[in-house]
Amino acid sequence: MPSESPMRQGSYRALAATANNFAREAFMDELAAAAGRDPLEFRLAHLDNPRLRAVLETAAKRFDWTGRVGKKDPAVGVGLACGTEKGSYVAACVEIAIQRSVISVRRVAEVFECGAVLNPDNLLAQVQGCILMGLGPALREEMRFEKGRVLNASFAGCPVPRFQDVPELDIHLLDRPDLASVGGGETPIVAVAPAIAGAVFHATGQRIRQMPIRLPTA
Repeated sequence: MPSESPMRQGSYRALAATANNFAREAFMDELAAAAGRDPLEFRLAHLDNPRLRAVLETAAKRFDWTGRVGKKDPAVGVGLACGTEKGSYVAACVEIAIQRSVISVRRVAEVFECGAVLNPDNLLAQVQGCILMGLGPALREEMRFEKGRVLNASFAGCPVPRFQDVPELDIHLLDRPDLASVGGGETPIVAVAPAIAGAVFHATGQRIRQMPIRLPTA
């Protein structure tokens, strides 16, 4: 919470939407589990917005969600999430691998819709950047404090994603030439962290409610 931070809050990409959507979608997964439903089926059963349904259904199909979610392996998990911000819509499915309590994201299938696509190459770059940026706070980026001091006040102490962390990316831009163009530079980040959290639960049964996501060491 902002009141607990020893430092003044600043802007993050997509502002508060990243954290807010993480909370919403992580809890949506918990509701699906409580209802004994598949996370995709549960969302679709309660989702009226046709644009959000479109990106979610397309991402699930491209990822082969139905074929993957039924496979149980404590070292491999799949998760999904969706969201809307700045008038645009996104859905992501991820596959993670877990080895010695270390999580690595192996594949991300993301579908993004922001109305009419005017510059597909630039928009693709924006989506790619958002996915990679989203991996950082989901898995390891954080500022740590003790007795009013920052413990990792250096670039080396806040490890951002590197080339070796880049997963296989399957990005689909859902063009809607019948609609006005809206925000394309921030919304693609909001589905990344909750999808990873869902994948951790799928593999381990451990529910994730905060970032960065950590698993107990063996």
